[in-house]
Amino acid sequence: MKNLKNLYLNNRLFVAIIAIVLCFILSFALKGFVIIPKLLFLVLVAAVVTDALLLFRTRRGLYGYRFTPEKLSNGDENEIRIYLENFYPFNASIQVIDEIPHQFQRRDLNFKLQLSPRESKTITYSLRPVKRGEYSFGAVNVFVTSPLGLLKRRFRFSQDALVPVYPSYIQMRRYELLAISNRLTETGIKKIRRIGHNMEFELIKEYVQGDDIRTINWKATARKSALMVNHYQDERSQQVYSLIDKSRVMQMPFNGLSLMDYAINASLVISNIAIRKSDKAGIITFQDTVNTTLAANRSNRQMGQIQEVLYNQKTGYRESDYSMLYSHVRRKVTQRSLLLLFTNFESMYSMQRQLPFLRSLAKQHLVVVIFFENTEMATLINSPATDLKEIYYKAVAEKFAYDKKLIAKELQKSGIQTILTAPENLTVNTINKYLELKARGMI
Repeated sequence: MKNLKNLYLNNRLFVAIIAIVLCFILSFALKGFVIIPKLLFLVLVAAVVTDALLLFRTRRGLYGYRFTPEKLSNGDENEIRIYLENFYPFNASIQVIDEIPHQFQRRDLNFKLQLSPRESKTITYSLRPVKRGEYSFGAVNVFVTSPLGLLKRRFRFSQDALVPVYPSYIQMRRYELLAISNRLTETGIKKIRRIGHNMEFELIKEYVQGDDIRTINWKATARKSALMVNHYQDERSQQVYSLIDKSRVMQMPFNGLSLMDYAINASLVISNIAIRKSDKAGIITFQDTVNTTLAANRSNRQMGQIQEVLYNQKTGYRESDYSMLYSHVRRKVTQRSLLLLFTNFESMYSMQRQLPFLRSLAKQHLVVVIFFENTEMATLINSPATDLKEIYYKAVAEKFAYDKKLIAKELQKSGIQTILTAPENLTVNTINKYLELKARGMI
């Protein structure tokens, strides 16, 4: 009875049954030919029984398994693999339907393939989650058809797998490898010319093109008969805090991801790079109150703690309280630090209300306000207007874009570093600013 639950009829069998019924009808119209449909019916029954024996006499006719990562990376393409191996003694026609989490809203994961006896194959596809949280995979349904093609047998594998979606650790690892190998410029990150240097001496090395000629060590040059330069250590153990606004202004979606998820992914990357550069990384999240504080550290466990903190963050519908943020930072962050504030300002009025608190923060710390361009507005501005209505829309869009630039100018006049960026360029622009500030010796 258990096997019968996994028995399905194929389209060929329906066609054969319809053909036999038509033969019966025709035979009654033409008396004396009833024997022919009876023979056809017996042949069909024998074929169905044979097909059932082919499919069910082998208890473990097919083996399958879905390989999913321990966690999925938010906003990235995550590879999912389905492994199949045929234990039937015949060439099997396979149809695979994977029950992916409902969050993806996809119903097109239907794969068809052929497997020879003892042959194995791996099906690979990718999924791009756009929200953090737990994703529940159903079963991998595999329908097997024999060469007769009258019946199908269903196998179910890898049922009820629960996989969490974390902030973009794929992006974090990519930038981490580039930072270790000093190849960050390959992804659009600027090569920053160092302005001055720390006086903490590290070593004397041979001059190479691009070294600062002011660091030439003339005594060592005379002894070696080759140009030698002093090499100095970077400032280390500086504190880098990512301040993430969780209010309603960060709920706006771009390419499926909310602004807060872009900020979370960028915070994960910049925290990892800061730790790789021997600095300390910490996290503060806030809206009407300060929700989470992870003190800056560079221990081996810090990145794991940062991932867990960022995984549990959710946007709210309340307005940000910058006065609460200022008093919290003043109490908790006693050492001068780099504060990367991820937020969004849509008007000059909204920025000016928070400007006194940002100025107060900038007196004690190096503050970088990071807010977002509206890329959909940019598309509207760059598209030609064909009627009066579109001209009005375009004028309004240009006004909003101009206000964003005015906000950046006003913040810079107050001595606050700013980044106005498209959401997709957030990570690269944040890394650029961090490396620039390090090179200028501002932190």
